[in-house]
Amino acid sequence: MSEIKSLGLSPELHAYLVAHGPPADPVLESLVRETRALGPIAIMQVAPEQGAFLTMLVRLMGARRAVEIGTFTGYSALCLARGLPEDGRLLCCDTSEEWTAIARCHWEQAGVSGKIELRIGPALETLRALPGDPHLDLAFIDADKPSYVDYYEELLPRLRPGGLVLVDNVLWSGAVVDPKAEDANTTAIRRFNDHVAADRRVESVMLPISDGLTLARKR
Repeated sequence: MSEIKSLGLSPELHAYLVAHGPPADPVLESLVRETRALGPIAIMQVAPEQGAFLTMLVRLMGARRAVEIGTFTGYSALCLARGLPEDGRLLCCDTSEEWTAIARCHWEQAGVSGKIELRIGPALETLRALPGDPHLDLAFIDADKPSYVDYYEELLPRLRPGGLVLVDNVLWSGAVVDPKAEDANTTAIRRFNDHVAADRRVESVMLPISDGLTLARKR
């Protein structure tokens, strides 16, 4: 077995990491505060370092067409949209008018609302209504876990060669390696992780960013 080099992040080490990332952003800070006011459900918001990573990836790829499955209050979408060029477009899929109302407000404040199209409804229906040709550069999945494989399978044919599928929560707070964890979400995450690892259509890497982030690049 190879040597383990990953660090467990203490609160102090995480604060240090964030402090040495992009400078504080008033719009994102406002979005974090408003999301925290929702209560425990705020845990669904992506971490600041993950948001910065999404922006960097979009810019490095030169992505112009992106899709997000699971928008919540809009933090990750804002970060993705900031990485897109002015003529870039991000399609966001969610089922909550309440949560995405918070998103819309902050997208406007950040000046990225013109790049974002939000569709409220079941994401699989939205994806299946898209053109079937490979026109997408990047997709980010962060929604209901039992549908992860279905989302992935709808997105991959629509992704250009060299495009990326990014998938959040693939470590599921460590539950993926807990033999006692047999709940529906953990089982679904394990199924998805096995599915991608065996998929020869992509090359993939799983990173310990936040709750685990998989990058799958279409061959």
